Amino acid sequence: MADNLEIVRAFIASWASRDLETILAQLTEDCFYHNMPWVPQIGHAEIRAALEPFMAGASEIDWALHNIAESVDGVVLTERTDRFLIREQWLEVPVMGVFELRDGKIAAWRDYFDSALVATAMAGG
Repeated sequence: MADNLEIVRAFIASWASRDLETILAQLTEDCFYHNMPWVPQIGHAEIRAALEPFMAGASEIDWALHNIAESVDGVVLTERTDRFLIREQWLEVPVMGVFELRDGKIAAWRDYFDSALVATAMAGG
């Protein structure tokens, strides 16, 4: 079985496919997803509903992993730049991600980023 770092690396890499089914398959059915500071989602249906509109607006997605570490409890921490090509312009978001795993899948996923940066970019600024 893959270790936690490999699982999270594969999850990050899978975003380039823009295939929501592939992304969701790497999460437990009851996964807790919190894109700080927005409302958290629990489970595939809620996570799908949150991700679909955003993914539909991006013609390309590239998450650049800068640093990755695992705690003694198996929690994986990532420092990334998440890039989304929206209306032919790259939106680049510095992100700190936290992943908790269970049985080879992501059971909790929390991302911390500057939501004002995203809101400004999405509004065309």
